[in-house]
Amino acid sequence: MRKFETLLLLSPELSAEPRTALLDGLKAILEREGGKLLNEDHWGMRDLAYPVQKQMRGYYVRLEYAAPAKLIAELERNIRITDGIFKFITVRLADSVEEVA
Repeated sequence: MRKFETLLLLSPELSAEPRTALLDGLKAILEREGGKLLNEDHWGMRDLAYPVQKQMRGYYVRLEYAAPAKLIAELERNIRITDGIFKFITVRLADSVEEVA
């Protein structure tokens, strides 16, 4: 398994409860497809450098996880069809993870 991180830019109009439900859904996909969530950072509401879907603010969340490569395609497919996610980027951090317990 490899180590990845995904940075998500969420709509500022999402309140805490729908935001939590959205993130729980993404974490469920990770678990279902054989991945393991290592870290979840909530960066909070930030000003954007330019408007994204006519919004000047957004809520940032960073997910760090260990996963097989095939999981990334499924995760990104679900991110693309989910309302409330403006932008995302997935980056491979390491080719292998020593301890995923």
